[in-house]
Amino acid sequence: MSGYTETVVGAPVGATFNRSVDHFSRFLGLAVGNLYLLAAFCTLWEVVARYVFNSPTQWAFEVVMVLCATSWMLSAGFVTLQKRHIGITVFYLMASDRVRWWLDVFAMVVGVFALYMLVSDTLIRALESIELVERGGTAWNSPLPMILKTVLFSGLFLYLVQLLVNLSRHFRSHYLQIVVLAVLALISLRLLLQVFGHYGGSESVWFGLDESILEASGGFIDQFRIDRESVGIATISLAIVGALLALMMTGMPLGIVTLIISVICALLFYGNTGMYLVSTNAMDLLEKYPLVAVPFFVLMASILERAGIAQDLFDAMSIFAGGLRGGVAVQTTVVAVILAAMSGVMGGEIVMLGLVALPQMLRLGYDRKLTIGLICASGALATLIPPSIVMIVYGLSANVGIGDLFSAGFIPGLMLAAFYVSFVLLRCNFDHSLAPTAAEIAEKTGQETKLGRHQIWAVGMCIVLITCVMGSIYGGITSVTEAAAVGVFGAIGVAAVRFQFNYALIRDCLANTMSVVGTIIWLILGAVAFVGLYNLIGGADFMRELIKGAGLGPLGTIFVMMAILVILGTFMEWIAIIFITVPVFAPVVRDLAPALGMDPEWAAVWFGVLFVMNIQIYFLSPPFGPACFWLKSVAPKDVTLQEIFVSVIPFIALQIIGMLLVMFFPQIALWMPQALS
Repeated sequence: MSGYTETVVGAPVGATFNRSVDHFSRFLGLAVGNLYLLAAFCTLWEVVARYVFNSPTQWAFEVVMVLCATSWMLSAGFVTLQKRHIGITVFYLMASDRVRWWLDVFAMVVGVFALYMLVSDTLIRALESIELVERGGTAWNSPLPMILKTVLFSGLFLYLVQLLVNLSRHFRSHYLQIVVLAVLALISLRLLLQVFGHYGGSESVWFGLDESILEASGGFIDQFRIDRESVGIATISLAIVGALLALMMTGMPLGIVTLIISVICALLFYGNTGMYLVSTNAMDLLEKYPLVAVPFFVLMASILERAGIAQDLFDAMSIFAGGLRGGVAVQTTVVAVILAAMSGVMGGEIVMLGLVALPQMLRLGYDRKLTIGLICASGALATLIPPSIVMIVYGLSANVGIGDLFSAGFIPGLMLAAFYVSFVLLRCNFDHSLAPTAAEIAEKTGQETKLGRHQIWAVGMCIVLITCVMGSIYGGITSVTEAAAVGVFGAIGVAAVRFQFNYALIRDCLANTMSVVGTIIWLILGAVAFVGLYNLIGGADFMRELIKGAGLGPLGTIFVMMAILVILGTFMEWIAIIFITVPVFAPVVRDLAPALGMDPEWAAVWFGVLFVMNIQIYFLSPPFGPACFWLKSVAPKDVTLQEIFVSVIPFIALQIIGMLLVMFFPQIALWMPQALS
C-alpha cells in the first residue's frame, strides 16, 4: 500500500532519466511521422514511373515497407507516453480512484512481462538476420527482412522502456521507484548478455552464462507445461476466452491483453521455444503491404479536415439544398457521404460533423433528437463507404481483395444514406416543427450563405480527388495503397488552393497520423500474434467445426455469426473483433458458399460487407457505442449521453434493415464488384 499513499518530498528518484526517456519518445515519435510523407512520395513515384515513363521501379515497394514499418514501430514510445493505447475502459471508469490505481499497476506489470519476453526473442532473430545480412530475394534484393526484424525489436524495446518509466512515475514510493529502475537495468543487462553471447561464440563465457540462464528459465517453465491433447482444445478455448474477458475488463490496453495471452499460451504449450512463434506472427504484420494504405488514408483525411474542407462542403450543400424542408439535414448526410469517401476513419468524421453541423442545425431550430441521431448515423457511414479502414483490416484478415470489398460496400453505403434521408424527409414533412425550410432559415437568421472563388475551387477539386482515388481503385489502374498515396498529394493540392497549406498544417497532420496509426498498429500486432498462435494449437479448426456442426443451415449459421459479433461488440474494440473472429468465420463462409449459391471468394466479400455493417451497428449501439461518445466529446454541454443514446435508436433500426436486405439479397453488395471484375 505504500506505493499508493507515500509522498516523497523533492525530486523523485530517476526523474532526470524519466524526463530524458519522455523527451526521446516524443522526439522520435514526431520525427518518424515524417516517414509517412516520404513513403507516400515513393509510392506516387512508382505510379508515375509505371504510367508516364513505362518503367516500373524495383525499389519502391521495399522502401515503402521499410519506411512505414519503421514509423509503426518507433512510434511505440510516443503512443505509450501519451497513453493512447486502446482499452475497454467502461468498467475501469466505474471503479474508485484507489482501484483504478491498482488496475494501472497490474496492466503495466503484465505489459512489462509480455514485452520483455518478446524483446528477448526478437533480439536473437534480429542479431541472426544482421549476421547473415538477410535479403528478400526480390529483383532489387534489398535486406528488407533484416531491417524489419531490427525495427520490430527496436519498437518493442522502446515500448518496454517507456512503459517502465510510466510505471516508475506511477509510484509515489521512493523505494518502489528504485525497484522499477532496477528492473529496467536488469532487463538491459540481460539483453546485453544476449548480444555478447551471440557475437562471442559458443566458447565465450558470455555464451555459457546466457545458456545457463535459458536452461534455468526453461526448467522452471517446463514445470507448468500443458499437454494439449490431454486437456482438449474445447477446455483450452474456454480458458482463453475467459482470460481475454477478465483482462479486458480491467481496462488493460487490448494490444497487451492479446500479447500476454499469446506469450502465456506459447510458454505453456511449447516452452521457451514457443516465443519464436509469437515473434514470427508479429513479424508477418510488418510485411503486409496493403496495410500501408491505412496511414495514407488517415493522412489524406487529416489534411482535408484541417484545411477546412468540411465547412466548405457544408456551405456548398446548403446552397444546393434550396427550399426543401429538412434540407440542412439532407445536406449533412450528403456531406457525410463525401467525407466518408475522403477519410475512411469514422471517429474523425463524427467529430467534424459534431463541430460543424450540430451547432448550426440546433441554432436553426432542428429537432435535437433528429439532429443528434442523424449526425451519429451519417458519421458512421465511413465504416462502410470506401476507403473504409475497417474493410482494409477485414480484407487482410480474411485474405479478400480490398478493391472488391471497397466496390461491394459502395452501394450498401449509399442505400443506408438514402434510408437516413428518406426517414428525415418523411418525419419533417409529417411534422413541420422538426425542421425549417431554407426560406424560413434565411428569414430567421437574416444571412445568406455564399462561397468564395477559392472555396468553390476547393470543393470542386475535392470531388475530383475522391473520384480519381476511388475510380483508380475500381478501374484496376492502381492498387489501394497507390491510390491512397495519390490521395495524400491530392489533398495537399486542395489545401493549397484553399490557402491553408503550410508547414504547421503538414506537421500537425503527420503527428496526428503517427499517433492514430501507431495506436492501431500495436493493437493489430497483439491480435495477429494471438490469432496465429490460437490457430496453431487447433483453435480455429475447432471453432469452425463447432459452428458447422450446429446444423443450423447456411443462413442460420450466418445469423449465429452476426449474433456473436453483436455480443462481442458490447465490450470489445472492432480491430480485436476482426482478428479474433474473421480467421474463424471466413473459412466457414467459404465452405457454405455452394449452399448459398455463390462462389467461395464472392461469399467472403459478401460476408465482409455484412461484417462491416454489423460493426457499424456496434458503433452506434448503447451502452458502449463509440460514435455516441465521440459526438459527446464535441457536443454542447446540455447534450447528454443518455439523449444521444435515445436519438440513435431509430437509425440503428434502419441499419439493421439495411443489413438484413444485404443478407437476403447478396447482389446489393456483389453487383458492383462482379460487374467491375
